[in-house]
Amino acid sequence: MNTVLVGAQWGDEGKGKVIDFLTEESDVVVRFQGGSNAGHTVVFGDKKYVLHLVPSGILHNGKHCVIGNGVVMDPFDLMKELEQVESWGFELKGRFHISERAQMVMQWHRAIDKAEEAARPEGKKIGTTGRGIGPAYAAKVGRYGMRVGDILRPNFLDLVRDQVEEANRALKALGAQTLDADEMVKLYTPMVKALMPYVTDTIQFLHENLEAKKSLLFEGAQATMLDIDFGTYPFVTSSNPTAGGACTGSGVSPRAIDRVIGVLKLYTTRVGEGPFPTELFDADGETLRQRGGEFGATTGRPRRCGWFDAVVAKYAQRVNGVDFWAMTKLDVLDAFETVKICTGYKRKDGFVYTTFPADLEVLKYCEPVYEEMPGWQCETSKITDYAALPENAKAYINRILDLVGGQLGVLSVGPARETTLRINI
Repeated sequence: MNTVLVGAQWGDEGKGKVIDFLTEESDVVVRFQGGSNAGHTVVFGDKKYVLHLVPSGILHNGKHCVIGNGVVMDPFDLMKELEQVESWGFELKGRFHISERAQMVMQWHRAIDKAEEAARPEGKKIGTTGRGIGPAYAAKVGRYGMRVGDILRPNFLDLVRDQVEEANRALKALGAQTLDADEMVKLYTPMVKALMPYVTDTIQFLHENLEAKKSLLFEGAQATMLDIDFGTYPFVTSSNPTAGGACTGSGVSPRAIDRVIGVLKLYTTRVGEGPFPTELFDADGETLRQRGGEFGATTGRPRRCGWFDAVVAKYAQRVNGVDFWAMTKLDVLDAFETVKICTGYKRKDGFVYTTFPADLEVLKYCEPVYEEMPGWQCETSKITDYAALPENAKAYINRILDLVGGQLGVLSVGPARETTLRINI
């Protein structure tokens, strides 16, 4: 069974926990897009693990983990994370693989990212994390990026020097401080030796595993509404975190995919700029933030919080072809007397959008249409059997399924491994 797992909102849905849960029945975990601007959190026992580039499957001894060709990888972020994983007691040798076709995020990409964001006027800022993801993908598409396989070349450091000089022209034009080419060469020299053992022809590796009937799990970062094509453009990431990206970001055929699992938080959050129809600015929003611990795993930024948006979830179901939903953070809603579901966006003239519009301007003139449902106001985080859930909680979940389609596969009622309920998968 080969599975693609994607976020179905604006990220932070709890993908890391669900991937950790699914890894138990997988042989290989593949990260297929994004960079270190993503953060996946896994909790088991009294330990909390946060990963940014390394697939969450690394926390299961014996599982193979792959960084696919669709990823943009900052080598220093990766080196730091690999050291951390080893300090946790997990073996890397022979089970961690980096595609030689993956792009690298270099220091000049970070510098350009920050300079470009600073140069944007208020109201036009993207909300980038400043980690160089956008410029690295721009370099890839512009055909002047640096791939992981380049570190195997004897002239790699000459390539570094050439690219620094080119980047400095862009930084000067933005009024930003330039970089010293000699310093960059010194910086990248030890990186070559550190990462070379992990560089792999991952396309060959993955297809050998497919031929051996191994089970592959494809792990996306970010989420559907941040997709460069399908998200709230231009307030998006620079890659395709939707299901189609699993194939282009790994070199595996769509025919090899058996199922798609979408991860939905049972309310909605967003980080950074961009539209958010159900965003709350009141005490309910703050309750969601505090109860849900809604602060970025990578940046620490407080997340914007709002009620569940069924328009977004239905759109994600269509774009990804979601077979099963993994729903998370039900327990965060335990405190509410009433819970709400957004079913449409109503314009001032009375017209109601029931699918997410491509033109974000229309959302400025809309307000969310809500269905209200009674809450359950009792603790769910210690429940281990779906049947034991409060009836109002089950009614809330079932109404969401009616609105968005697909089946419930996994339900999470807390942050720890043992608070994940298997339903239909």
